[in-house]
Amino acid sequence: MEKIMSVATAPKTGTFQMRINPEIKERVEAIYARCGMTLTDAVNAFIQQSLNVEGMPFLVTQNSQEALREQAVSILMKELKNGENSVKSDKDWISEEEMLAEFGVNL
Repeated sequence: MEKIMSVATAPKTGTFQMRINPEIKERVEAIYARCGMTLTDAVNAFIQQSLNVEGMPFLVTQNSQEALREQAVSILMKELKNGENSVKSDKDWISEEEMLAEFGVNL
């Protein structure tokens, strides 16, 4: 079993530096401050979540909104198919048309 890594409790002996536009840094620090975090806290949260999911902690694409929608639709369709298949395996299963006919509903 792989040991769970925790950014919060791990010894801080390494360093990480990056260059960023000062105006962007100021704006993002204000955003994180409203959440009660520093920029360092936010970077550590990003790193921790990357460890948790063993990858990027969010979807990165040219059009993330569309990709998320497609992913949600795909998951929904899979769940619907699983539900349909589980019902069809039941010997008492009847189709929608048979059910409507049984109740005298004409479409």
